[in-house]
Amino acid sequence: MALATHPTTGRRRRAGSDGGRRPGFLVYATLVAVLASSVFPLYYSFILPTRDNSAIGDSLLTLTPGGNLLHNIQRVYDTVDFWLALRNSLIISTTVTVCCVLLSSLAGFAFAKLPFRGRNALFVAVVITAMLPTQLGMIPLYMLMGELGWIATLKAVIVPALVNAFAVFWMRQACDESVPYELVEAARVDGCSTLGVFWHVALPAIRPQAAVLAMFTFMATWNDFMWPLIVLDPSVTPTVQTALSSLASGYALDYTLILSGAAIGVLPLLFVFLLLSRQIVAGVMQGAVKG
Repeated sequence: MALATHPTTGRRRRAGSDGGRRPGFLVYATLVAVLASSVFPLYYSFILPTRDNSAIGDSLLTLTPGGNLLHNIQRVYDTVDFWLALRNSLIISTTVTVCCVLLSSLAGFAFAKLPFRGRNALFVAVVITAMLPTQLGMIPLYMLMGELGWIATLKAVIVPALVNAFAVFWMRQACDESVPYELVEAARVDGCSTLGVFWHVALPAIRPQAAVLAMFTFMATWNDFMWPLIVLDPSVTPTVQTALSSLASGYALDYTLILSGAAIGVLPLLFVFLLLSRQIVAGVMQGAVKG
């Protein structure tokens, strides 16, 4: 690589370099402080379940694990049916995530690449529904679940969440940016049907955006509390969030018990994030290259 001489100092530097200084100590210290402040609450929420309630009232923060983790976890399962809650939440979140990503991808592909009459007006109507407060539709939705006989069943939580306006909007933008019309037309010339074009052309192109949507959908469904509390029976069909609410419903709050349940409940979220992290990073890098 060619070397260039600085006009004032005479020092040589590599051609093509920006000549800027490297970040100093203050920049790195700020980044470390921000990272520590972000990670510490999660770390501390895993430390407290390893100790007893005396650690809650201790004036000094306890940063090392204790020896009560297994005992506290056993207390969680003795207090509520947490295995059933985990199973129900896993069924609900997985079903909703898979269906939401698939149906939203199909709808987004149709809105972005398939010309049909009233496409823009219908898309605007879908986006407008995202502006309505969720609480506004809970009473009519509860009445509908009662008419269908789905109260206290998992279907009452799964079916209303199979697709939503934000997911359709997200996947429509992804198809519009990542799927060129030329590829769609080339696939049609090769004899692909509409579903074939979606499966073989569009879906591989929007896979990073679909992974991000899957992560957000799984997290939102797993952490949903209000609607499962309304439509499900916590003693028969509990979810993780309603089970945690039961742990916190005593006269005297047992914080180590609650945090032990919360630590168990957050593990599937961490697993999903690690599972989809490669696709998420690929999506970020793809956007950076396009930018």
